[in-house]
Amino acid sequence: MRDVAIVGVGIKKWGELWEQSLRNIFVDSALAAIDDAGANRIDSMYVGCMSGGLFVGQEHLGALLADHLGQGPIPGTRVESACASGGVALRSGLLEVASGASDIVLVGGVEKMTDVSGDEATYALATASDQEWEAFNGVTFPGLYAMMAVAHMHKYGTTREQMAAVAVKNHFNGSLNPLAQYPHPTTVEAVLGSVLVADPLHILDCSPITDGAAALILCPADKAAEFSGTPVRIIGSGFSTDTIALHSRADLSSLDAVTRAAQKAYEMAGKSPADIDLCEVHDCFTIAEIMATEALGLVEIGQGGKAAEAGETAIGGRIPINTSGGLKSKGHPVGATGVAQAIEAVEQLRGGAGERQVEDARVAMVQNMGGTGASAVVHIMEAM
Repeated sequence: MRDVAIVGVGIKKWGELWEQSLRNIFVDSALAAIDDAGANRIDSMYVGCMSGGLFVGQEHLGALLADHLGQGPIPGTRVESACASGGVALRSGLLEVASGASDIVLVGGVEKMTDVSGDEATYALATASDQEWEAFNGVTFPGLYAMMAVAHMHKYGTTREQMAAVAVKNHFNGSLNPLAQYPHPTTVEAVLGSVLVADPLHILDCSPITDGAAALILCPADKAAEFSGTPVRIIGSGFSTDTIALHSRADLSSLDAVTRAAQKAYEMAGKSPADIDLCEVHDCFTIAEIMATEALGLVEIGQGGKAAEAGETAIGGRIPINTSGGLKSKGHPVGATGVAQAIEAVEQLRGGAGERQVEDARVAMVQNMGGTGASAVVHIMEAM
């Protein structure tokens, strides 16, 4: 298997992009990644997208987007793993280059979520839960993560204030990111005073509905010097699944698929949690960040809330988490999120993250998951 490098990244500002189509926002980011790499061809393409059919009425995205990008007849594959679609697309592209099947692979992610009503968006997102046992009975993702939060609070003493501290940190980081959807600082008091969505989660504990796309260019690491973009090596990758239905799990306060995926990535990379300089985690809800940092081994089990409250996960802290602003502030176009997380890691390892730059960053991790953690993918990257 060949070592693989990221040599190009492309992302535009996310938000409510009503006047732009799914295909156009994808092409804009893909062209930016191609330009960043200085690539003169693409051999293959993977696109993460959770539910183009329900959000914009468009499936068959592999062929559509290859054509609209002007890259037909290359192989174009749409990848779906709920909110982990982008991360699994990255893993798919990684494996294709590592195997020697292709030399230059474009990995993208895209979702257009605001062209439907709130009710329709809720329905589309609920397809990532267990339809018979959860969605049919009216349980939405805020409700499911609220159950996880209550379980974590009961078992470890996690508080609402600690969850709010995650939102405060990520909105501060997002205020330093010119591409963030909601680059507005907030306070613990504002989070706790915002509308209650599913007790104990308030609206400011929840990530938004977002339109957006992101793209990467992968190549063999020994050919990275042929491209203009500063390369970053992917040194670890892990992927795991769990039960979709939350009630089937032994412990609602843990993310076992994240733990297993991380173990595989650490083993492949030859790294441990102590080697990680920064991490982008899947903070679809504030409790999700707390649980993910624990599952990744970055903080002790049950101590994720305390770590956030104490500033350990802030920029300048012991282990900076979600320097981009995370899903919470940057936005969460579900199919694109995993790719955008990798872009933040690349920018940090290149030393190009501006005001949110982590000092002396050499090793970064990204963690993307679907549903309540029924699928989880982790990548570890290193500066070259």
